[in-house]
Amino acid sequence: MAMASASGSALCFTDASSSLALRRDCGALCLPPRTVTFGFVDKSLSNLERLRLSSFKPRASNATAVENGKQGESAADSDKVPTPVVIIDQDSDPDATVLEVTFGDRLGALLDTMNALKNLGLNVVKANVYLDSSGKHNKFAITKADSGRKVEDPELLEAIRLTVINNLLEFHPESSSQLAMGAAFGVLPPTEPIDVDIATHITIEDDGPNRSLLYIETADRPGLLVELVKIISDISVAVESGEFDTEGLLAKVKFHVSYRNKALIKPLQQVLANSLRYFLRRPSTDESSF
Repeated sequence: MAMASASGSALCFTDASSSLALRRDCGALCLPPRTVTFGFVDKSLSNLERLRLSSFKPRASNATAVENGKQGESAADSDKVPTPVVIIDQDSDPDATVLEVTFGDRLGALLDTMNALKNLGLNVVKANVYLDSSGKHNKFAITKADSGRKVEDPELLEAIRLTVINNLLEFHPESSSQLAMGAAFGVLPPTEPIDVDIATHITIEDDGPNRSLLYIETADRPGLLVELVKIISDISVAVESGEFDTEGLLAKVKFHVSYRNKALIKPLQQVLANSLRYFLRRPSTDESSF
């Protein structure tokens, strides 16, 4: 995701032992005092703490409110909840991080989301809305307020993602049935949770002589973006750029990765894929712990 450009100078991880906490007073995620950037990496990171979302409690006064469909549609069609989609794109704009939010035709102007992004120290430099068969797409070009540059910190990128999902759960409580975080923080938990072992797919292929394309599809969960970047960097593989999509209960990730400015050789591809599968597999409990 946010990343050093393939042609630019490299950025390295710095230690980031602090975790993110959610503040309900500002509707945004408060950042830790130290952050990390990801780009070319030559050594492993210290462990990052998992995101803490204990105070993540969206308002649910209108928990049963599900907007009616357009007149003329059948009752089944009008009650069908669309799949929420949150895309964080670091590839399409060299100067800004592109955020795209879709939830059928139910989203309004997203002014609360824009204000929450400002509370994260970000500027929305450009906004665009367009319609297609999948619904109304809200796209924002985002930069850091202090530097005017695109976001290059995976913890801040994860904060952006969770802030948007937080607002979806708060202002569209019916979306919780379609979001992984709806199970813990929503009013309508998903009716059919995803089996992470079945949902997880990992592929790696060459994308030119100097980098490879890593594709991951798995069950979504809070903190996933930061944890993936850490797993990759732990084996000295650099994340140059990419895209992180939240599509309902699924997370779909495309990372451009390299090892010492070269595409990953087959043995290293296998090591990376095995490390990610081990990390993403269904948690198991040792019976001796009872």
